[in-house]
Amino acid sequence: MADSLYSSTISSSSSSSVSFLTLEQRVAFVFVLILFIFLGLLIVRCFRILLDPYRSMSSSTWTDHMEKDTFDYRIS
Repeated sequence: MADSLYSSTISSSSSSSVSFLTLEQRVAFVFVLILFIFLGLLIVRCFRILLDPYRSMSSSTWTDHMEKDTFDYRIS
């Protein structure tokens, strides 16, 4: 009898603590969740840049740079 009373007290207290979070705890939980999502997106972006660095750079950027180098080389 005491065991069933003790187990029901534990289960009711653990379920009540989850469902009745304070406003500050909810805001902190959502903020941390958003930070983890942002961190995941940054990690994925960094790995994509590491695997194929020229895909993220526009072609006009490196072709203009190449033309400047060849023009400087022709002047010399």
